[in-house]
Amino acid sequence: MKINDESPVLLALLDAAVDAMVVADHLGNIMRVNKAAAALFGHSADALVGQNVRILMPDAMASQHDGFLRHHLETGEKRIIGIGRDVEGLRADGSVFPLHLSVGRADISGEVAFVGIMHDLSRRKAAEEATARSQRMDAIGQMTGGIAHDFNNLLTVVIGNLELLEMSETSEMSGALISDALEAAEIGADLTSRLMAFARKSTLNAEVIDLNAEVSKAVAMLSRTIGAHIAVKTAFAGDLWQAKVDATQLQTAVLNIALNAQDAMPSGGKITLETRNMRLDDTYVAQEIGIDMGNYIRLSIADTGEGMSAETRTRAMEPFFSTKPVGQGTGLGLSMVYGFIKQSGGHIAIYSEVGKGTTISLYFPALEEITTRTSALGHQAERHDGIGAGLRVLLVEDDPMVLRLSETRVKALGFDCVTATTGDAAWEILQTRDDIEVVFTDLVMPGELSGHALATRVAETMPDLKILLTSGFSENILRGEEADYDFAILRKPYRQADLAKAFRTLLDS
Repeated sequence: MKINDESPVLLALLDAAVDAMVVADHLGNIMRVNKAAAALFGHSADALVGQNVRILMPDAMASQHDGFLRHHLETGEKRIIGIGRDVEGLRADGSVFPLHLSVGRADISGEVAFVGIMHDLSRRKAAEEATARSQRMDAIGQMTGGIAHDFNNLLTVVIGNLELLEMSETSEMSGALISDALEAAEIGADLTSRLMAFARKSTLNAEVIDLNAEVSKAVAMLSRTIGAHIAVKTAFAGDLWQAKVDATQLQTAVLNIALNAQDAMPSGGKITLETRNMRLDDTYVAQEIGIDMGNYIRLSIADTGEGMSAETRTRAMEPFFSTKPVGQGTGLGLSMVYGFIKQSGGHIAIYSEVGKGTTISLYFPALEEITTRTSALGHQAERHDGIGAGLRVLLVEDDPMVLRLSETRVKALGFDCVTATTGDAAWEILQTRDDIEVVFTDLVMPGELSGHALATRVAETMPDLKILLTSGFSENILRGEEADYDFAILRKPYRQADLAKAFRTLLDS
């Protein structure tokens, strides 16, 4: 049997495999790929056959491949053959992703062939990074909690002795010095109380509250302190569930986030506070934002400011981390909010893009007896498969994990799916294909064309195409005055039912 024979058994085995499999000759030219490999790398199987395997590698690895292959054939030395290793792969859209590669060699009828088996590690890497972040925050919390506890004991002694001195000292000059020392010690005590809040060791006075009413009180305080160049808007849900929350800590959290937002808008802008019920009964949503399934009240505080870089987002809730100049902030604002939310059994999510703004969402567990009753009213599982039968969606998303998740969701609705990771790549696809019916794109994209710019260009030149935008930004921020078209917008995170409803409404319009 020749290695390039069309063996039905071989083809069946290849396509039955869950992991990606590529068969190449002694020069590295691809002879066979299975369906999993074509899907993993974003190429069609037919397009890959005849290409060199370098097409599946980033430039740095591809440039060394031929030398590795030649060295093995000449010396027989096995550097990777028979030994799995973690490497990087290159998708058709240009994105690089982590994968585990195992290579085997076969000698058939005097011909040499190599079989590569590849497993996508993107989800595992993302989970490892999330776990590492969580462990780092927990470790910092334990450390700061211990330091704050000991420091509080020291300050108790300092403040107590200063007060005794103040009562007995009659000298005006000494009295002033003692007063200054007391003020400094009380500032230190306030600092340690904030550290205790981050470490989740402060005492919460949680009560059943009307979250809209308590946030409204914070907005009233905010309106007296925030600059005239900042507009403050609210969008409160009328049927909001109840939650058990410390009202004072909630108001403090709102003020902290809003004042940070003001600092990010030196030339003016808008802050929007929005509440809504979130029924996270969908594993997609739980996976997307890293939160247990259940019923939550979401409070989103959005601004139109400078936004955060990826590194800043990662470290934003660490104590003492600040992007402000020295002397203009302690770096404890968001860390306090983080501690309060975690101690309340909730979750905090940050969505931000440089130059576009930031939306910080606080998730509070809703009271079970309230949500159980309302959930039972007319909330039945619906079937959404088949909505997109016979239709093809161009999915545009730059986050690899969200891209794979969204592709799975879209296909579950019956759509065929073509993907792109930038607005520029999506536009090139639209120039070469005439079988796209819907463009489903994230709002903010790297490259020349953002999601909104892509949607605007499509609306101008291809008016028959349906367009659906999605973003983690507050919808009130998304629907700014600068919008030329009233595009349909789906707010992240969304349930599969929300996605189905958005597509159905879009297709019926």
